[in-house]
Amino acid sequence: QVQLVESGGGVVQAGGSLRLSCAASRRTFSSESLGWFRQAPGKEREFVAAFSWSGGSTSLADSVKGRFSISGDNAKNTVYLQMNSLKPEDTAVYYCANRPSAYSSTYNYWGQGTQVTVSS
Repeated sequence: QVQLVESGGGVVQAGGSLRLSCAASRRTFSSESLGWFRQAPGKEREFVAAFSWSGGSTSLADSVKGRFSISGDNAKNTVYLQMNSLKPEDTAVYYCANRPSAYSSTYNYWGQGTQVTVSS
């Protein structure tokens, strides 16, 4: 089991940047993978990015490629989502979630979410 706590959300103008953090309550296993998702009002939750502790491989949704990046700090059990060139359509609650491996389709543990609001 693992608890995940997101932080770093806030209000920013279009074109600005934010860095979200997702801190895990325990040391992560090398096989595990952590993802970022977001959900805007009235919309379904969507995948944003994923990071695998084994080898540090990453993946990004097409909608954020070139603007967002994901990275991890094993010593701090924390994964970061760096968001640049933010757009109003990036406004959403952002969640991080943990899965047992990069090959698993199921994320078992979720954080409480952090609100990101991008004003035009």
